[in-house]
Amino acid sequence: MTYAEAIDYLYASLPVFHLTGSAAYKPGLDNTVALMAHLGNPHARVRSIHIAGTNGKGSTSHLIAAALQAAGMRVGLYTSPHLVDFRERIRINGQMIPEAAVSEWVATHRRFLDQLRPSFFETTFGMAMDYFAREQVDIAVIETGLGGRLDATNIITPLLSVITNIGMDHTEFLGHTLQKIAQEKAGIIKPGVPCIIGETHPATMNVFLRRAQECDTPIYFADQHEYLRRTRLRYAPECELKGNYQEQNLQTAFVALRALGSHQSGSRVPTSAIADGFKHVCTMTGLRGRWETLAEHPLTICDTGHNSHGIQYVARQLRELKNPHVWIVFGMVNDKDTELVMKLLPDEERFHYIFTAPHTQRARSAQEMLALWGKEGIAIENPEEALGYAREHAAADDAIFIGGSNYLVGDAISLFTH
Repeated sequence: MTYAEAIDYLYASLPVFHLTGSAAYKPGLDNTVALMAHLGNPHARVRSIHIAGTNGKGSTSHLIAAALQAAGMRVGLYTSPHLVDFRERIRINGQMIPEAAVSEWVATHRRFLDQLRPSFFETTFGMAMDYFAREQVDIAVIETGLGGRLDATNIITPLLSVITNIGMDHTEFLGHTLQKIAQEKAGIIKPGVPCIIGETHPATMNVFLRRAQECDTPIYFADQHEYLRRTRLRYAPECELKGNYQEQNLQTAFVALRALGSHQSGSRVPTSAIADGFKHVCTMTGLRGRWETLAEHPLTICDTGHNSHGIQYVARQLRELKNPHVWIVFGMVNDKDTELVMKLLPDEERFHYIFTAPHTQRARSAQEMLALWGKEGIAIENPEEALGYAREHAAADDAIFIGGSNYLVGDAISLFTH
């Protein structure tokens, strides 16, 4: 089986959430338990850190992985979704899983997968844990998909659980209040496993405290923890992640790494390694799409913020740009809180909107986006043409921003890479 054939099988034969949405969502651990048993339970042979949250869990996962790498560890990293290449989801010390490993794994287990019919996410998680176990990583950083309690990744018993923040996203699966969403995310908290909460929020704080008490486990709220008061690293000014919102992720990752050292012998990460990992996080882990500069003239930036909780920070930073005009190429998928996002976007005269449709079945049409915007702008359905329009009309001292959807950011990165 070739790599192309393996990828075609994964997309064509398994329910894929990022293509079809809710039809591919399979809550519960039954499939994962069965798949892991078939693989010899590799998750039981891999030490791990588990990360959930509405936003920031990808950045936080990469920050933690980079610091662990800088401390000399062999680090597995499982994240989703990918932006350009499927193999971004599964890395060891920043290196994507080889194409040959993907094709060999699919060929070996295809008969079992045909019988079990797990989701795309369940399958790729099984692939990742099997790969990490065979490659004997020292530790793996595992990002949840949706929620936590019923997420396929929740089969693991980690060294540390991290919940970055709680916002209104995937409400059709997780609940329509912050408290209910927090309850689902809190499902990753396990007995005796320390838990880090990235952001303290009055609506969710008691949910986490109650769950930690039930599990008889220590809990830390990163944004108010003494670790930050005792170190000059609090704001970590040297970091490849340039979004202003990353300060919260940096704090969460820092407190998590400190807690790991406090509760796990042999897992202490020196402050120098944390600083080095944060400084070179993108280089060390391959992270992309977080307030990333794709070009200088005109300044072209992309960001994966894709819901109201994330866009509020993106919008704030857009307003801080000093360029005379900012051309915003924007598209979203149909299960996001689009109307609320639209209210957060800057509408000053110097901002010019080009709405488009990301390359996914779940995309909202450009015309629908423009109608929801209800102000001046244009609609260009094809993302490449929309970006071309922005580049054609932007002056050298203007800025272009691409965002609203991971898939649109992936499209942009592909265009600027090739």
